[in-house]
Amino acid sequence: MNCFFAQIEQQDNPFWRNRPVAVTNGIQGSTIITSSYEARSYGIKTGMRLKEARMLCPELIQAASRPYRYAEISTNIMASLEVITPDLEVYSVDEAFLDVTHCQSLLGSPIEIGKLVKQVISEASGLTCSVGISGDKTTAKYAAKLNKPDGLTLIAPWDAEARLAPLHVTELSGINKGTAKFLAQYGVIFCGDMKKIPISIPAKRFGNLGRRIWLMAQGKDPDVIHTDVKPPKTIGHGKVMPPQTKDLATILTYLQHMSEKVAARLRKHNYKASQFFIGLKTEQGWLHTKTKLKDATDDGQTLFKQCRQFTMQHWQGQGVWQVQVTALNPDSGYQGDLFIDNKESQHRDKLNIAIDQINQRYGEFTVAPSRILNKSKMPNVIAPSWKPTGHRKTI
Repeated sequence: MNCFFAQIEQQDNPFWRNRPVAVTNGIQGSTIITSSYEARSYGIKTGMRLKEARMLCPELIQAASRPYRYAEISTNIMASLEVITPDLEVYSVDEAFLDVTHCQSLLGSPIEIGKLVKQVISEASGLTCSVGISGDKTTAKYAAKLNKPDGLTLIAPWDAEARLAPLHVTELSGINKGTAKFLAQYGVIFCGDMKKIPISIPAKRFGNLGRRIWLMAQGKDPDVIHTDVKPPKTIGHGKVMPPQTKDLATILTYLQHMSEKVAARLRKHNYKASQFFIGLKTEQGWLHTKTKLKDATDDGQTLFKQCRQFTMQHWQGQGVWQVQVTALNPDSGYQGDLFIDNKESQHRDKLNIAIDQINQRYGEFTVAPSRILNKSKMPNVIAPSWKPTGHRKTI
């Protein structure tokens, strides 16, 4: 999708159309999540501070992000794409891969199918997208970036290697600066250099991913479409704080907020966890622990007790930039001890059910612990592993 969040804001606010718009995480957000093409023409980029962006474009319109709205539109788009092919991989909230091999005889040439994809998405959302077509996922993803916005680009499979050869390896999705630094030790700077080294070199360093990278650079990505949604390995929430926060009450407020959000997500998807990561990011790095409970839990109060205990024992007053609370290896098959009558736990379970029902109807944290009730405006974000169905459709 093209500037997905910004495009939705412009569609829902007609006065903003054809005007520079920047989306931030809430009205108090100071960093730009994404921006419209009108804003980008001024040099505004994702990750730029809003203050800096306004210097480049004084007329810039700030839009507070609305993740539930974006997820709603994305869900409609992904459902519409299933009309074209069931071989659909939802890659993120605004990206998808379609394998049309099995339906090409029904739908026509690659270009005709690409036009159909754009038409279906437009009818489902009113938005534009850029489509890349090739014989493998990595080349198709690269092709989709070439003609934005509203582009349609075909790189024939037999031309893929030659088209990718002059590109720096980091131009390909999945090859970051660290990987590029390793490859550079063997003279691999551009994609065309990759076949000069044996596949065993990246394979020894990165395993199966290394083998895939070696093939990706030659337009032969072997990765297939993944239509299944795997269970989560973690469920977590983190939040950036004002730099050098040294007030204990403020740190605990952030930790409790994250604890309640993690617990609510665990309950929503019928998970519990007995092991949690708790972390405070300081100037010296992360101050963290992995705490293991005797019994698995989905209760925010129980989790916050662990956060408080960790902070009181290990934090020594240094400035904190960020907090993180993550459930590790959440399990949906957990069953408590049948021979222990834990009335307090049963009471908390009933209370949490009631709170979840109220918050689901009237909005998140309508009912919440007093420490975070109306005290903290921490806007939600779309989880990186977002999927339109199952437990991964999380905000």
